[in-house]
Amino acid sequence: MTQPGPSVSLRPVDAGSWRDVAGLTIAPGQDAFVAAATHYLALCAYEDVWNPLAVHDEEGAVIGFLMWGIDDEDGSCWLGGVIVDAAHQGRGVGRAAMAQALATLRPRDEDDGFALAYHPQNTVAKGLYASLGFVETGETDDDEVVARRRPA
Repeated sequence: MTQPGPSVSLRPVDAGSWRDVAGLTIAPGQDAFVAAATHYLALCAYEDVWNPLAVHDEEGAVIGFLMWGIDDEDGSCWLGGVIVDAAHQGRGVGRAAMAQALATLRPRDEDDGFALAYHPQNTVAKGLYASLGFVETGETDDDEVVARRRPA
């Protein structure tokens, strides 16, 4: 019998949660694949693309982060900056947060789908995203591989 994943909610980062997001830690070695949460918060604050979401557990504690934005060129909904606090990794939080994002966020048009990018050596992210229907396209974004998920 398959265990259900953790219950998480995605909420906009606000004055009451940004410090908790900024305090998220990444596991040793992950700095090759993801930036610190403060970097992603700065992107959200100073670039007119990204929208920050805090990942909350059932008790309301911030245990992760992700950001999203609509690509003006192709209308796809990009997901990025996915972080699960080191103390909460290995429990399905990342999968639950991504599933919640896919269920609640929308591309500009139904046909545009979702997109994301990850470091090619990040095999954990690659496996997670592939299991959620993301397919590598051959595109790159800086030094990262682009994968897209089209609507069925």
